[in-house]
Amino acid sequence: MTAVAPAPLGAEFFLDARGGARSLRVRWHREEGLVVLSLWRGRECTGTFRLTIDEVPILIESLRAGLDTAYEETRS
Repeated sequence: MTAVAPAPLGAEFFLDARGGARSLRVRWHREEGLVVLSLWRGRECTGTFRLTIDEVPILIESLRAGLDTAYEETRS
């Protein structure tokens, strides 16, 4: 089961279900108009992706559509 862990400085950490100290960090940089998604293994950042604030609704819609489909498949 994945979990959200408390994080400092306004970031959210999502723990990877595979374990191995893997996590995803989401951090807003409002002054730059960005949200940064970063992949972590323990205390080491292994990759980042910068998404403009204008692109965030598209990402959210994509996640929502996938979630809706997953729920529909489990009800069938």
